[in-house]
Amino acid sequence: MITGEVSGMDDTRQIRNAYEKMYAGMIAKGETMLREVLDDSFVLVHMTGMRQSKEAFIRAVCNGTLNYFSAVHENMPVERSGDTAVLTGQSYVAAAVFGGGRSNWHLQQKCSLKKTGGKWSITRSVASTYWGEDAGCKAVQP
Repeated sequence: MITGEVSGMDDTRQIRNAYEKMYAGMIAKGETMLREVLDDSFVLVHMTGMRQSKEAFIRAVCNGTLNYFSAVHENMPVERSGDTAVLTGQSYVAAAVFGGGRSNWHLQQKCSLKKTGGKWSITRSVASTYWGEDAGCKAVQP
């Protein structure tokens, strides 16, 4: 749950929960989950520079253009200022995207978030890769 009503849950934990929920929705092809965590203004900037709106991204996940199989979240540092935040998520991801074969990626998503009505939502994500501590040596289970 990522709402502000969660007793005892601080903003940093709620922000991290939003990132984790986004991935859970991507893996499950969970349209409802993605709609809950992505702001209506959401834009994903892919590594290629291609931009996808919230609707285009959800459609691509649900129709199999973007397939995510698993994710191990390695780092999720958060910088917060009032009702805005940036989470730089580094996750080891098994995915097959845009017709390519299944591969494992050290995927970094720099996510911008805003808090409205006690709920954190992701407004933007910029994807890139990073070098993990054991790059190329970790197996991700489906």
